[in-house]
Amino acid sequence: MEGSTAVAREPVEPQSLKKLSFKSLKRSLDLFSPSRGHHPPPDAQSKHIRISFKINAEYGLVKDLVGDEARANGGGAAQNQGDQPSNSLELALTGDQTSRDTQKDRNESAIIAGPTLPPKGYDAGVPSRNVPGAIVSIPGSSERPYSTSALMERIPSRWPRPAWHPPWKNYRVISGHLGWVRSIAFDPSNEWFCTGSADRTIKIWDVASGKLKLTLTGHIEQIRGLAVSERHTYLFSAGDDKQVKCWDLEQNKVVRSYHGHLSGVYCLALHPTIDVLLTGGRDSVCRVWDIRTKAMVCALSGHDNTVCSVFARPTDPQVVTGSHDTTIKFWDLVAGKTMATLTHHKKSVRAMALHPKEQTFASASADNIKKFNLPKGEFLHNMLSQQKTIINSMAVNEDGVLATGGDNGSLWFWDWKSGHNFQQGQTIVQPGSLDSEACIYALSYDRSGSRLVTCEADKTIKMWKEDPTATPETHPINFKPPKDFRRY
Repeated sequence: MEGSTAVAREPVEPQSLKKLSFKSLKRSLDLFSPSRGHHPPPDAQSKHIRISFKINAEYGLVKDLVGDEARANGGGAAQNQGDQPSNSLELALTGDQTSRDTQKDRNESAIIAGPTLPPKGYDAGVPSRNVPGAIVSIPGSSERPYSTSALMERIPSRWPRPAWHPPWKNYRVISGHLGWVRSIAFDPSNEWFCTGSADRTIKIWDVASGKLKLTLTGHIEQIRGLAVSERHTYLFSAGDDKQVKCWDLEQNKVVRSYHGHLSGVYCLALHPTIDVLLTGGRDSVCRVWDIRTKAMVCALSGHDNTVCSVFARPTDPQVVTGSHDTTIKFWDLVAGKTMATLTHHKKSVRAMALHPKEQTFASASADNIKKFNLPKGEFLHNMLSQQKTIINSMAVNEDGVLATGGDNGSLWFWDWKSGHNFQQGQTIVQPGSLDSEACIYALSYDRSGSRLVTCEADKTIKMWKEDPTATPETHPINFKPPKDFRRY
């Protein structure tokens, strides 16, 4: 005590925290370094307890069972073996490895040859741990249960199987434009169609023969949108010159121009029941025009980027627009406000197609082609393949054949119901054109849905029809339903 008091009274040298930590580490090292690398002496009693506990945990229910062969010989297995140990616990205590292996095999054979009828209180589904003598499956035994996957009922895929469609083939190439062909529209009588081009002209062609009937001039930039009225003898056009024009086809001249867009006009659509024209362009606004008075009814503003696709319906949502801001908007035409915004796409929505019979529509982007329900806009499913290019245009006919045209000249055909891609085509550029001019800018079915017309960057118009010689045997459906249902 006195010594400790003397030590305590000595002046303490001030030391840093780092130095004190090193001192503490050195004391710990000096304390444990002599025994480093030496294992503690084995404890036989703890080893036996550990082994017996493991035996009881794994084989507690069955380690005392007696096999039929042992019973037939008039006693237990331990009586027939003389001085050999009677169970696995005694084997563990003896430490004899050979005896342990022998007894393990004997126990397993006793379990296999044990009673075939389960004892009273045994549940067929799960063996009861409270019932002595319950049979438990172990590796190597004949009582191994079947895998649950083999017993499960195979549920057929809920994905609809695609209908068979004959492949489409090119049967006519029409030349006449001097620039990229950017837009197309069909006459309601299905006798002619018109195309707009980067050569600033609108040309009218005969559907049956493919011959040029008329050329209209008046725009000063390329023409990106065309629409033919079903109730009037009017043709509407829009282009990069910010102009929207109404042509009277009885006089073959412009009778109205609709001024208001601040930049190029990229898309155009007519309302199916009222005299209203819809145009969208680079000013991020979809404008609504009264076709009779040249007046702008309203401006549907809300997109953050170019409005490049639009279509109209007779019921709400009457106007649907797609934009470079990756969204699709449903508009309330009366209030001039957004009803809903679909944000499923990750890239610009450059094309949309409304099904002529169903209340559904599809939208195309560089990431995928998606199908939505109307009027709420519920996401239905993706098309099952990816075109992996910018899709500029798409169209669907009453037979459920969706056609999409890409920037790389790829023309793909899809089954509308299932989303199965049943044909992949590639357009051939005209001699003298560059390979980069294989782009398909616009496409449309005729009114019957039996002919498809594509407008391309090699200044040509190509017409396609179904192959009449194809059969389900010559062109079978190679369809694999998807394993998962993708949400987006």
